[in-house]
Amino acid sequence: MKKRYKRGWFDENGPLYRIEVALHKDIATLTIDTSGTGLHKRGYRYLHSQAPLKETLAAAMIMLSHWKSDRPFADPFCGSGTIPIEAAMIGQNIAPGFNREFVSEQWHWIGSEHWDRAREEVEDMANYDQPLDILGSDIDHRMVELAQNNAMEAGFGDLISFKQMQVTDFRHKEEYGILIGNPPYGERIGEREEVEKMYQKMGEVFREHLETWSIYILTSHEGFEELYGKQATKKRKLYNGNIKTDYYQFFGPRPPRHPEGSQQ
Repeated sequence: MKKRYKRGWFDENGPLYRIEVALHKDIATLTIDTSGTGLHKRGYRYLHSQAPLKETLAAAMIMLSHWKSDRPFADPFCGSGTIPIEAAMIGQNIAPGFNREFVSEQWHWIGSEHWDRAREEVEDMANYDQPLDILGSDIDHRMVELAQNNAMEAGFGDLISFKQMQVTDFRHKEEYGILIGNPPYGERIGEREEVEKMYQKMGEVFREHLETWSIYILTSHEGFEELYGKQATKKRKLYNGNIKTDYYQFFGPRPPRHPEGSQQ
């Protein structure tokens, strides 16, 4: 390269082009990274809890549920607000990563007009007027404040409600909602017994006060159904980072239909 370009040193002063090599048996696959920062980083969560749920997993959990934008939504373990924020984005059909940058935006041979066109397209598809009923709660007031700040960064400061509340006190005035939660797993020494008691009480509270709701819980605790007091309608295996978890899905009754035939 020195001989071809007649230079003694190549300054790293241009756009980033990261080449990745994947080896499988005797095949090497070369790819170029067009994103830069991982795609799970949407650009709104500058602050997070100690064990944050990736935005992509949060979105997957919502999309695996039966939630529609006209039904109430709640997360009683909201942490830094990832699940409620992802629900708001899905509910208003807002493209993930709409407010982040991509490393390939600096590549002159792609051209800024393509990026402008893509952003115009997702802007046209978004439904910012869609009303949403989304609630996030957490036992830790610091997490509630953190979630509120992240929601404001994402543009949902006035759209998502956050409250400090322990899960055993969780109530909701609306019916036929969707609750999605990522509670503590009890993996740390000394936490398991406390978490198991919480699972038992949670099951009692949800059955008493959320009988029309559908409940979705992600946990690595293999005895969750027994502790919760009910067998899941369905469960899926998911990985939260390197932790193997089950996504327990307890389907509630279908909401009544409006006279014109659409679901509530």
